[in-house]
Amino acid sequence: MKNRRRIYEGKAKILYEGPEPGTLIQFFKDDATAFNKKKHEVVDGKGV
Repeated sequence: MKNRRRIYEGKAKILYEGPEPGTLIQFFKDDATAFNKKKHEVVDGKGV
């Protein structure tokens, strides 16, 4: 995704501009948080 422009990054995903006009690519993160980010864990495969 290094060559794509990042449009949005949230708690669970990142949105990049897609290959065609008007399309997006969604990248789901493996992070899990609880209690307003007081607990943080990386869960392998969560974002698959």
